[in-house]
Amino acid sequence: MAIVLRLLILAAIIIIIYAAAKYFFNPKRKLEAAHERRQFFFLDEKKNVRKNLFITYKGAMFEGEKYLGTTENAFEIVHVIVWPQRKERLKGLSTDDFKFIENEIQMAYPEAEVEWKSPVKELLEEHGNQSE
Repeated sequence: MAIVLRLLILAAIIIIIYAAAKYFFNPKRKLEAAHERRQFFFLDEKKNVRKNLFITYKGAMFEGEKYLGTTENAFEIVHVIVWPQRKERLKGLSTDDFKFIENEIQMAYPEAEVEWKSPVKELLEEHGNQSE
């Protein structure tokens, strides 16, 4: 009976360690932590086209939808549509900030055209900085 009890305690300790490690290495937790600290963080599963990408920058959270298409030699992500999750969090962001986010997306997906949804789209069009 003592051996069974020791095995159960050992199993419980292993499960707790596994759960803690899974929590600390969870990318969504890192995204939320960066969002709270108003830092830049890019969360994306490059191998999974169906999963949206998430970006946090200066306290604003953005979500992007990826679209697969053909390039000269392969199938690649050719279009990314990005929108802010909460428009009121855009206060204080400039066109340079949106260009920075756009450049980060294009570093991950060099073949992709980045398209912004409203109200960022209107701001970039007004300043003549929309990507072609």
